[in-house]
Order: sequence, then C-alpha cells, then structure tokens
Amino acid sequence: MRTPGMLIFGLVLAPCGWILDLTSTVAPNWREIRSLPNESPDLILQQGIWDICQAFESSRDINCNQQDDTYFANEIIRVAQGLMIASLLVTLIGLAVAIPGVRCWANRPPNWTVAGLGGILIFLSGVMTIIPIAWYTHILTEVTTVSTGGSIRVGFSIVLGYIGGIMEVLGGGAMVIVMCRCCDGKNRGEKPESSTARFTHTKTTVPRRIEVPSISRSRSSASSVPYSKDSLDDGDFPRAKTPGNRSTSSTSYSGRPSYDADL
Repeated sequence: MRTPGMLIFGLVLAPCGWILDLTSTVAPNWREIRSLPNESPDLILQQGIWDICQAFESSRDINCNQQDDTYFANEIIRVAQGLMIASLLVTLIGLAVAIPGVRCWANRPPNWTVAGLGGILIFLSGVMTIIPIAWYTHILTEVTTVSTGGSIRVGFSIVLGYIGGIMEVLGGGAMVIVMCRCCDGKNRGEKPESSTARFTHTKTTVPRRIEVPSISRSRSSASSVPYSKDSLDDGDFPRAKTPGNRSTSSTSYSGRPSYDADL
C-alpha cells in the first residue's frame, strides 16, 4: 500500500525541525550586543541560554565560557533551558511513536491511531520551542546583563529556533489531520487491518502450449494397391451395387433375386 503524502510530509519536517532546534539550543547566539562602552569597537558579545562568548571581528577570535550571573538569573533563561530540552526529547519520542505507525516499508495500511499520536507529540514539541523563542524575542532588550549599553540585535539562534518550531508544528499537524480524516480507512475505502481476511497466495501454473505438427495430407488420385480404381466394376462387389446395375448383374447368381446391401 502507498503511504499517504501527509504522513511522509510530517516525517520529513519533524527531523529537520529537530536539527534546527538542537542548533538553536546549544549555540550561544540568542542575542548580540555591539558597540559596548569602554570596550573594543570590534567586540561582539554573543549571549545564549547556556553560554556567553566574546567575538572579535578583526581577528575572528572567540572566547566563550564568560561569567555573567546577572544574565543567567533571568527567568526567561531558566524557562528557555527547560522548554528547549523538553522539546528535543518530545520530538524524539514522537518520531519513535510515529515511524512504526506509518509503516511505509511494509505492504500494509498505516496504523492511523499510532501515527496520529506521534504527530500530536511532534506538534507539542514545536509549540514548546516557539514559546521560549517568542518570549525571549519579546523582551530582547529587557534581559539584564552585567554589560550595559550598546546596541542589541537578534542572534541566529532565534531565527533557527523559529524555523525549527514551525516545521515541527506543521509536520505534527499534518499527521494529526491524516489521523482525523483517514482513521480506520473510512475516507480511503480501506478496511481495518483487524477485520481484513488474510489469504495465502498460491501460484497458479499456466499450462504450456505445445505445437503439434499437422498430419493432414492432400488426397492423391493414385491408389496404393496394385490395381487402379478404374479396373473395379460392380461385379467385383456384388453387395455394393448401384441401383441402376442391379437388374443386369442379378443373372450371374443362379437366378436368385438380388437384395439390397442394406438388408
């Protein structure tokens, strides 16, 4: 059986979204602070939810593991850490549930309930990613830190987090829609797997056609006996006489009346 396109769509988007979420979680670039007072003009302070790095544009050097207790004490940082980790785990669980339900490698209809349950988990993981990303973006300039001043910009981790979360929401939502519309094959003309009779396929043997040479021969006027057909007359076969010659040949049999051969 062909796997529905919506299920394949969900199974493709979910792993892609998970990779983007993982990059957004571990990368220390949720926001960038430039033009810090009393600092080098090419210094860029990159802040994430797990680490803070100092990058220099001129030398391209990056120094991570910067200490900033004020920054990590913000509520949004603790919430983002918990939700991003939970989102990654829920996505993996959703894929582990959805893949056996889809069964795209087997010639059997998908298990719509199991595949839909996996889609729900993937959908929730996308929501758990978007919540901290959107919250952090909303209070981007209000997150306190030791380094004050400068211009604050959105980092690439926020962008990747948004894209990954949306992909997971779309993928999980597609699988849930398929479960609602095609549960037990009601809208696809399929029968549930439990009520489908199983038959063993027996190979039918096709009889082989054999060409038999034709044995018909054309009739020949020549006879295979030593005499020809013209030498035979009615006198040689008295019981097979023609009606016209009966009276003529009847005298050769001692005056006895001739009888028809059929009698």
